[in-house]
Order: sequence, then structure tokens, then C-alpha cells
Amino acid sequence: MNVQLGLALLTGVLAGGCFSVIEVPIPAPPNPSGILGIIGIYLGYRDVEWAGVHVDVAVVLSSVEPL
Repeated sequence: MNVQLGLALLTGVLAGGCFSVIEVPIPAPPNPSGILGIIGIYLGYRDVEWAGVHVDVAVVLSSVEPL
């Protein structure tokens, strides 16, 4: 797992460097509150996964009457 985290960090650093070199803004929030929002999304995803909640979107959409 540590190797995977290291490779993910290295990939992010290289991608960030490339964005800087070609002078393109990074596709991520440039402030701490935006980064915390991303972390919150991840934690919420993991909590719902842990709770075992599941919705089959295909079944829900197939039961909707067309307009």
C-alpha cells in the first residue's frame, strides 16, 4: 500500500509540474477549503460504502414514466 501511495504522490507531483511548465491552471481547488471538500467527498463515499447502502440507478431510471 505504501508503494501505491508513493506512486500516486509522484504522479501528482509530475502532473503538477507539467501544468506549471505549460502555464495551465491545475484542475484542483487552489485553497484549503476546496481540498477539504474533496477529502469530505472521499470520506462520505467510504462511509456509505461501509454502511452497505446501494441504489441501482438503472432500475430506478427504468421505472420512471416518460413525459
